[in-house]
Amino acid sequence: MGQADQPGNAAVRALPTAEYLAKRLGELAERGNIPGASVAVRIGEETVTAATGVLDVEFGYPATPDSIFQIGSITKVWTATLIMQLVDEGVLDLDVPVRTYLPDFKVVDEGAAASLTTRQLLCHTAGFEGDLFEDYGPGADAVAKLVAAMADSAGQLFAPGEMFSYCNSGFVTLGRIVEVLTGQTWEAAIRERIAVPLGLTRVATDPNEAILHRVAIGHVSGPDGTNAKAPIWQMPRSNAPAGSTLTTTASDLVAFAAAHVARGLLPDGTRLLSEASALAMRVPQVRVPDTEAVGTAWGLGWNLFDWAGGPVIGHDGGTVGQSAILRVAPDSGVSIAILTNGGDLGVMYDLVRDVFASTAEVLVPLPSAPPEQPPVVDARYFVGRYTSAVMAFEVVDSEEGLELTMRTVGVAARMAGEQVRTSRLVVRDARTLIAVEAKNGRHDQYAFVGDGDRARFLHMTRAVPRVVAGEPGVGDHAADRAGAACADGGAR
Repeated sequence: MGQADQPGNAAVRALPTAEYLAKRLGELAERGNIPGASVAVRIGEETVTAATGVLDVEFGYPATPDSIFQIGSITKVWTATLIMQLVDEGVLDLDVPVRTYLPDFKVVDEGAAASLTTRQLLCHTAGFEGDLFEDYGPGADAVAKLVAAMADSAGQLFAPGEMFSYCNSGFVTLGRIVEVLTGQTWEAAIRERIAVPLGLTRVATDPNEAILHRVAIGHVSGPDGTNAKAPIWQMPRSNAPAGSTLTTTASDLVAFAAAHVARGLLPDGTRLLSEASALAMRVPQVRVPDTEAVGTAWGLGWNLFDWAGGPVIGHDGGTVGQSAILRVAPDSGVSIAILTNGGDLGVMYDLVRDVFASTAEVLVPLPSAPPEQPPVVDARYFVGRYTSAVMAFEVVDSEEGLELTMRTVGVAARMAGEQVRTSRLVVRDARTLIAVEAKNGRHDQYAFVGDGDRARFLHMTRAVPRVVAGEPGVGDHAADRAGAACADGGAR
């Protein structure tokens, strides 16, 4: 096969220079109040990197291209890759019940637990409560303990396969499948099955490994709006397969992406994945409600973006005080990773837009603005309370118009402090509200799902169920349990 026939070698323009990336990254970091950031852009075998700012506002250590940052939920694509390796090995079938591999698997709804498949976990259609962050300690059994506890904490939001709802706990379950079928911890599988074959040398899954590198410290907004160190460096190990621990560089992240661009083929002729599995991960499995927060569909691990000049695959990530972006244009072989340690990640999409336009001729759409003449709809469809294990929303129709108040609850409030935010909204369409005020050029949007005269869910990647008067929401019980676990030190 000649070079022109290789996957990811469509005609592209030249890579951006390191000088350009550093300048643009610095401008955007300043605009977004981001302490430090790192970027890598890769085409084929060539990578250009840059960094700006500091790793820690207290000590002022400069960020460099070899600094490691937490990649948050981008980890889910790594976990999905492990799962597809097991498919290649013939030990896993995506379409048989999860109980084939985890006989004791339970969620609150027994019927759902018995029918759930690995495919539904991979594309976030399992339907159970997705944000279960209880801390079961740093031991090798942390993932197993969280999955066992789901029998009492993973309430069913909707029937398996009915719709999309982003599900961290589903990916923890996938991590447990990896552990059972490989006989390794999830961390050992990541190292042996992904990091080593790809030659990645700056990958850490716990503080003991991270401290050997130039490691970013997360930052949150203090009372006066300035950046302050996050109260914790790492979220619980129990959520590692979903994105609580994996830490690496932007250049190692695009090296991982390059293996997917090459449809699983590595430069030495060995394979990370079969071509069939690598391509299957990009096939749409479910549509996603349109809020512009993510892509239009989800594959097997990958978020899928319907952009002019595409296709584009990717994922975002966020932990306590750190955020990340990965976008990949497989046809042109262009990938970009941006890692930050605080501030507003949203400003960095301008750099994604610039790089893709100049290298892959992919046009990243501009974010929507509120309509000048919002359509007239019955506001009662939106009004109400919606709760999950980590978030509570209230939509009211006041004299000023529609307002939404969001607050963190349970473990989320205890890990990063309670956050409360109120936004004024207008109607974008019959099922979507959009914030009047922009944050760094982007207007938050909220989709509402359900027939009849009242929405069943507020959807902002997660389907957050409406609380019926006089009845607790699905998330209320989970939030109470999460709070209790945290108050007890997080261990059971």
